[in-house]
Amino acid sequence: MAGPEQIRAYLLEMAATLGDSREMAIFGEGNISGRLADDTFLVKASGVGLASLREEHLVEVERKPLVAVIEQDGVIRDEEVEQLLLDARRDRQALKPSVESLFHAWLLGLPDVHFVGHTHAIAVNQILCSPRARDFATKRLIPDQIVYCGAESVLVPYVDPGLMLARTIAREVEAFIKRTGVVPRTILMENHGIIALGKRHTDVIAALGMAEKAARIFVGAAVLGGPIFMSGGHVRRIEGRVDEHYRRRMLQQT
Repeated sequence: MAGPEQIRAYLLEMAATLGDSREMAIFGEGNISGRLADDTFLVKASGVGLASLREEHLVEVERKPLVAVIEQDGVIRDEEVEQLLLDARRDRQALKPSVESLFHAWLLGLPDVHFVGHTHAIAVNQILCSPRARDFATKRLIPDQIVYCGAESVLVPYVDPGLMLARTIAREVEAFIKRTGVVPRTILMENHGIIALGKRHTDVIAALGMAEKAARIFVGAAVLGGPIFMSGGHVRRIEGRVDEHYRRRMLQQT
């Protein structure tokens, strides 16, 4: 596993790539995280833009207290969540972690998930703000969407960002894993945006970029009377092809 400084460098690269255009996130939208070796993780500070992210904008946070509050029952006031996030910082002088650090903490505990990225991509949100969101989550249009985003995505109904969203994501992801036997690569949140998970930072960048491309194709095809989706058999074939696994490994090495 990469050391803390390398993970910081990877996160800065992720932020620069995802914030390079105004298609994925603007202003303080979106966030990124990377798991460290000692049950802590680095996450973007609240309100900081991806395009302008600097090293001091990455906050080291303890995972366990955040995961514990996600997995317990009961209502917790916003002020308590705010204090929880502040108390979870390794350095009490650091900036406040994003409120979405909660779902980052939980997702980074999944097998082989070392990096998480979340954006408010325009084309993806065009679909997630429409009646066609479930089609986009459960069906596929092109082979590379399967390779980089998975054979299907988790779809999360709109809930208030923060603790309730983190709990809902945890519930929906657990149900997805139980049903499919695999950890999802992408999570779609209605009226909100997309999350990508990966063992490497390049997995996250590729999944978010390909999801946005697929969303553009979906929207364009809908205008022309479609879209026409790939069959389940074709999706399974691409998902299991040896050459596609090789392409994915090559991406991870770049």
